[in-house]
Amino acid sequence: MRIWPFAILISSLFWLGGCTQETQNQLGRAVQNWTGTDGVLDIYSGGKLVGRFLKIDKLSTAHGTTDGTPRQYRFGYGYLDRNFNYAVDKGEKKVYFEVSNFSTYIFYENPEK
Repeated sequence: MRIWPFAILISSLFWLGGCTQETQNQLGRAVQNWTGTDGVLDIYSGGKLVGRFLKIDKLSTAHGTTDGTPRQYRFGYGYLDRNFNYAVDKGEKKVYFEVSNFSTYIFYENPEK
């Protein structure tokens, strides 16, 4: 009876190891979406912080509608942190945003939580 959990673990590792990197990333995002995150996206221009979005659960890569190829930007939903204080203040609304793959940005979990 104790062999079944071990056999399932080993077969799962072989299955996951056979997946492409993109499939593994998609599986990781699915788990992350299920558990939830408190992501922060900082956008820089000329070495200066110019924008911050809070409470982002994921950044998604856009794909073409007809051809399915990845586009050169990422998108998501988050609260625009106008005063850069890591908190959603009165008047800061949840918005849709896009960021180019050619932009300088950092996505991380909120350190204030």
